[in-house]
Amino acid sequence: MTSTSAPPIGAPLGRFSSLGALFDLRGRKTTVTRELRGAFATFLTMAYILVANPAILAAAGVPFEASAAATAAAAAVCTILMGLVSNFPVALAPGMGLNAVVAFQVAQAAGSWQAAMGLIVLDGLVVMALVAVGLREAVMNAIPLDMRRAIGVGIGLFIAFIGAVNARLVVVPTGTVLTLSKDPTAILPPVTYGTLRTPETAIAVIGLIVIVYLLARRFTGAIIIGILISTAVALLWGIADLPQTEWVRVPRFETAFQADIAGVLGLSMLPLLLSIVMVDFFDTIGTVTAIAEEAGLADREGGIPGLRGILFVDALSASIGGMFGASSVTSYVESAAGVAEGARTGLHSVFVGLLFLFAIFAAPVMAIVPPSATAPALIVVGFLMCTQISRIDFDRLETAIPSFLIVALIPFTYSISHGIGYGFIAYVAIEVLARRGAAVHPLMYGTAAAFAAYFIWG
Repeated sequence: MTSTSAPPIGAPLGRFSSLGALFDLRGRKTTVTRELRGAFATFLTMAYILVANPAILAAAGVPFEASAAATAAAAAVCTILMGLVSNFPVALAPGMGLNAVVAFQVAQAAGSWQAAMGLIVLDGLVVMALVAVGLREAVMNAIPLDMRRAIGVGIGLFIAFIGAVNARLVVVPTGTVLTLSKDPTAILPPVTYGTLRTPETAIAVIGLIVIVYLLARRFTGAIIIGILISTAVALLWGIADLPQTEWVRVPRFETAFQADIAGVLGLSMLPLLLSIVMVDFFDTIGTVTAIAEEAGLADREGGIPGLRGILFVDALSASIGGMFGASSVTSYVESAAGVAEGARTGLHSVFVGLLFLFAIFAAPVMAIVPPSATAPALIVVGFLMCTQISRIDFDRLETAIPSFLIVALIPFTYSISHGIGYGFIAYVAIEVLARRGAAVHPLMYGTAAAFAAYFIWG
């Protein structure tokens, strides 16, 4: 694609020369314009979190408007921090999935949403300690290279599946929901196909055709253009609406610094804390691996430059999210949309953070873009990430089978950590049964055992 081709090495950076030096734009063969374009693509595919996160946390009693402002503020601070500290093209925001756990499980078990946020703060501190001693980085480096590539492919399918669901190309059959509510043991199709008679599906298909056509023509900014055209069609169709009152409003921050850390320091909270740490620990490893592979930043052995800094900022961001009252902030796989547009450095992340800062005051504007408009971007990004599957050695069955399980189970279980976990367990079991246990890194034994315990008792 034109968007990922390298600019001439001797091209002048002009007034952006200081940015070029700070973020090594020339070394990574990118430009300020390309990083900005990638930032818009990432932000547009992540903007749903500004509405989705407050809506989910409201179930735990978190005030909606204050939660919306906290979501944007936490995402802005953490994403800018990631760009400046790690120079890595990944954006952060409150994590989907974990926010539901906080709203529907942790808050009830802990007694209040403030206590749940206290656990999130502790989660970040625990993971930061694991990063400081090198354990998180060591675990990542202990994973066989083919399995790391499989994580990226699995996340690509996961992203594409989310896009297909948002587009209503994939739907849950009504009969399945009714039957399972009466008999949870019934075996029925969990999902089925949608129809173009549904306006959201038609809009998503139009956007997908636009993006695919522009990509095939090597057109710069294909993903952003597709999102904007889909949004325009949605407005004309009545699926999206312009703000009815104010376009900009003063934010409220009642949730900030309300985390009850002292109230969750007892041993009774330890099981909850450990379950949160497990999800946080491995979801980020999968995301960072996938983004690095897609951006071409990983070396031949799969190593990622500045990995410890990336993981440290991610862990710190979990605590920042808890302090803001926005749930755990984590690295977002949607950053791959920016990478697909050519982003390669932390400047992309700084730009995304600035867009989130704007969103603190302009949340009504961000709400204009409907899920059906960003759905085709997620599907295309999933395709781009799945190209890594051609680099997996499927003749080496001891890693190929676990790799396949990772690829399949990340989207099938709708959980990055569960897909990774079952792949790890299978890898260790195969090597031990084949009497090659000595070739397995000790950390893989520990990680597989931790996953097994989590799947049984977590």
